[in-house]
Amino acid sequence: MMNLSLLKHTSVASVSTQQPASPHAELAAQAAALTRVFSIIGNTRMLGVPVLHPGLVVEAVGFEAYTDADGAQAALGILMTPWFMNLIWLPLQGQTAVPIGQVCERRFGGERFEFIGAHEATFGTYEMCSLFSPMFEFADQATAHATAWEVLGLLRKAQIAQAALASAPIPGRRAFLLGHVLEKRHDSAIAGRATDLPSGPDIADYQ
Repeated sequence: MMNLSLLKHTSVASVSTQQPASPHAELAAQAAALTRVFSIIGNTRMLGVPVLHPGLVVEAVGFEAYTDADGAQAALGILMTPWFMNLIWLPLQGQTAVPIGQVCERRFGGERFEFIGAHEATFGTYEMCSLFSPMFEFADQATAHATAWEVLGLLRKAQIAQAALASAPIPGRRAFLLGHVLEKRHDSAIAGRATDLPSGPDIADYQ
């Protein structure tokens, strides 16, 4: 017969040795949750809206722990959907996002960007900074994905060099980020279109 006291002791011991989720696992879980929430939004609130790009799907790109030039910590990455591409700021370590609808200026190296507080009931609070909306500039998912990674690469280079960069006025987001991306590609045709991108609606316009 199985010793019940031993079984009880073993169960307690196994629970006590469980380790908390690693920061990397927590970031991956947040990115996956964000993807699920906006995939549902795309199939419900945004269904049939003409700004949807039929060749794109929701994707969370490159979320990593990040400390901005003012010392604020968050998970920073890009959320791509068929209707926008936004920088997303997810506060970490007890920090909070700015209130819904309010604007917060965050510095990346010598550049400054405006994030707006947002909230989804099935996800929580976060901050977003619009890069593209709508998304018709991109031929397909691979092109949008590659651009998202190039943007994040520029921001992370700015983080490394931020101590050596002087403060600057708030630039046009596309002028700073996409100007570098398009220059790297040496594609003057795309560069010409990127400077004329319409601002388009953010998700808040459809909530």
